[in-house]
Amino acid sequence: MTSEFNAYAATDGVSPDRWASALHLFDDGPGAAREESVTERWERAGLLFEAKDYIGAAKLLTDVVKEFPEQTAPRLLLARAYYHSAQLGRAEQQLRRIVERDPVEHYAHLMLGRTLERQGRHAEAQPWLRMAAAFDGE
Repeated sequence: MTSEFNAYAATDGVSPDRWASALHLFDDGPGAAREESVTERWERAGLLFEAKDYIGAAKLLTDVVKEFPEQTAPRLLLARAYYHSAQLGRAEQQLRRIVERDPVEHYAHLMLGRTLERQGRHAEAQPWLRMAAAFDGE
């Protein structure tokens, strides 16, 4: 029996996003139906991203970005989720929006350059990568 207990991996069974939901299980009392807040979706998306469920994270982040389009952090995480799930066109769109709104966002320049490289658009990627390096002090 001890060997079975020790063999159990903590990541098996419950998916990470369920933990975020469980944190608020009894906020309004047992059995009370309620809609998940934007903050809760943001938390759950972060857990999904950390668990490498990039498609699940992107689905949640799409709604968060629609509700708060001016916020950089959710849009950047959405772009990263798209990048890691090989949705490179969508990642590029999000990154270009970030750079338009916040031209000194170093990581967005770097990610845009890497996204373009991954699409085989090396010449187009170079200015973005040079800009990211300049922001980084290289």
